[in-house]
Amino acid sequence: QLQASGGGLVQPGGSLRLSCAASGFTLDDYAIGWFRQAPGKEREGVSCISSSDGSTYYADSVKGRFTISRDNAKSTVYLQMDSLKPEDTAVYYCAANRYYDCTGYKSLWRYDYWGQGTLVTVSS
Repeated sequence: QLQASGGGLVQPGGSLRLSCAASGFTLDDYAIGWFRQAPGKEREGVSCISSSDGSTYYADSVKGRFTISRDNAKSTVYLQMDSLKPEDTAVYYCAANRYYDCTGYKSLWRYDYWGQGTLVTVSS
């Protein structure tokens, strides 16, 4: 089971840190992806952190502004979001996959577990 949290309302240029807490399985064995879905749009992959070597991957739209990290001891993955823009407004989901690592991380079907989503609203 995955539990995403940390969303909220923030002004443009502000920051938020999302958390994705895992329970019932060993987080170390899973790559974790973050996705987002804006109203009327498809769910899109934002970032991924590898289970094998900790490599990180980002969509072009967030590169340089978002940072993904993991703390396996706490069974938690974080998404630090800085310099937020109104177009970052979406429900953010975390997901875990065991067999594909971050290869093709934007493909939803690769993931075994999904969190429930947390809403991020960027508005003045």
